[in-house]
Amino acid sequence: MAFDATADTLRHSLRVAELMGELIKELLDRSIRHDLSKTRDPERVVYDEYVPRLRAAEYGGAEYQALVDAMGEGLRHHYANNRHHPEYFADGISGMTLVDVVEMLADWKAASERSEHGDFAASMVVNRERFGVAPQLMDVLENTARAFGWLDSASSSASASDSDS
Repeated sequence: MAFDATADTLRHSLRVAELMGELIKELLDRSIRHDLSKTRDPERVVYDEYVPRLRAAEYGGAEYQALVDAMGEGLRHHYANNRHHPEYFADGISGMTLVDVVEMLADWKAASERSEHGDFAASMVVNRERFGVAPQLMDVLENTARAFGWLDSASSSASASDSDS
């Protein structure tokens, strides 16, 4: 009798579903807990003061950076307690898990929507430089954003080719 791979394939499929379920559970947990530390001091008082001004500033610009720098301990506390920020890790994005990266990308998109000057495609370019995002990972982030309709196909690429000109 010839080998029938059906049973083996079904076991494999169930195992993949089980492993993906672990990631899905973590993503769901993160979606519920995202940025809750901002609702408590020492972060809350700092965010209450600076968020309105950050919304009016152009992301990545000098005014924006000066405001971020002025956030001091509140922002340092936020980074130290939220692993979806590259600043959480000594080696930045290289220290992150795939779940961290997914939450980071969703955070970048949502943050771009809060600003008067919000432009997700432009913020992707700023973040590529700010965090030293490797070209291959930047491509994956852009592909993901486009697949979910967060970037349109006409958006300028934040990939490494932009820095070559």
